[in-house]
Amino acid sequence: MSTFAEPPFKPDIRLASRLFAELELRTGGGDGITRASYGRGEAVAHAIVSREARRIGMSVAADAAMNLFMTLPGSRQQTQVIVGSHLDSVPAGGNYDGAAGVIVGLSVAAGMRAANIRPPHDLTVMAIRAEESAWFNASYIGSRAAFGCLKSAELDAVRRSDNGLALGAAIDRAGGSSADLRTGKAYLDPTRIELFVEPHIEQGETLVHEEVPIGVATGIRGSLRFREARCLGAYAHSGTTRRQDRQDAVLAVARLTVELERLCQCIENAGGDITGTVGQFSTDPDVAAMSKVAGRVGFSVELRSLSSATLSNACAQLTAAADGIAGELRVRFDFGPRSSTAPTSLDTAVADALGHSARRLGIAYRTMPCGAGHDASVFQSQNVPTGMILIRNRHGSHNPAEHMDMVDFEQAALALAGLCLQPPGLR
Repeated sequence: MSTFAEPPFKPDIRLASRLFAELELRTGGGDGITRASYGRGEAVAHAIVSREARRIGMSVAADAAMNLFMTLPGSRQQTQVIVGSHLDSVPAGGNYDGAAGVIVGLSVAAGMRAANIRPPHDLTVMAIRAEESAWFNASYIGSRAAFGCLKSAELDAVRRSDNGLALGAAIDRAGGSSADLRTGKAYLDPTRIELFVEPHIEQGETLVHEEVPIGVATGIRGSLRFREARCLGAYAHSGTTRRQDRQDAVLAVARLTVELERLCQCIENAGGDITGTVGQFSTDPDVAAMSKVAGRVGFSVELRSLSSATLSNACAQLTAAADGIAGELRVRFDFGPRSSTAPTSLDTAVADALGHSARRLGIAYRTMPCGAGHDASVFQSQNVPTGMILIRNRHGSHNPAEHMDMVDFEQAALALAGLCLQPPGLR
């Protein structure tokens, strides 16, 4: 019969439940959770966790981007273990995306404090700003800013679906300093970070289907995005214009969407890793009408893969397909600006250490790639040993129906606690 180690302390799960409830109450509504990057909801969330960190006895600091660093002193204060994630959300999202990673860190720190346990390294819980790219046309704003990697031009980008406030102005309004960020000065020193762990809900349902509470991520898919693509045809009367005379932009984008699905299926059948999504598809509300052939469609295209080569090849095949459709239907595709993030392989030693911690405690887990983008990729790109714990979550993510059981959350917290007490010594 297998025997498992008893944890030396218990993470504070009641604290976590209370914080999730307060976040939902103060940043939610009938259409889900909205915590806009550098908006009111994100500010409320940061105030909540900052208050609790001080109550626990942690020191609290912020950098020029208003990332929050909540630290429990360790025995060796020249190095730190950082646990964290983001607190912003997509519009009308769920309560756990991002927030679970910050709250699990606080629950571990609170448990250590209550048991009078001093971690071997400073334990810093980081609440990261502006991870979601739904608000500004940039990815991983807060984590890149912490390492001095945010480009000056990005600070001039305006917030989408909102009041048009520039990112730099939004940071200043939140209490940060866009002027300092433009200098490229880093707040975090990668050589002082023993490791970074980002706990996060799984944003699909692999763990649900396999009936496993947590996952250990091996890598993060990169992305290639065309956020402002459009198709230009010609407006015409829907009743009098013959099919062969039409330049129908809706038909053209619909055809391209089907071609994207076919392309992804072919890559998967050949053993490749790919997802492709047309997330936005709209006619011009001021010009389009029921009785008109659409002459203009705006849309977005996103490709994700664990392979940079696969992303490049899929993009080439998709644009070639667009050229073919354009010629046949006499329309023009303009894919607009292109943005991308590179695929990331997470540190194998951190993954092994997380797995070891889970096994010692008798916690079931599986290793798996992560399909969504995360701040963890930024830390890994700075040569910080980085890992991710994924927590089982029903109903997917980026929607109000996200559902994470606190029993699974506790399993993740216990595995993380074991790692924080016995980090693998990677430096």
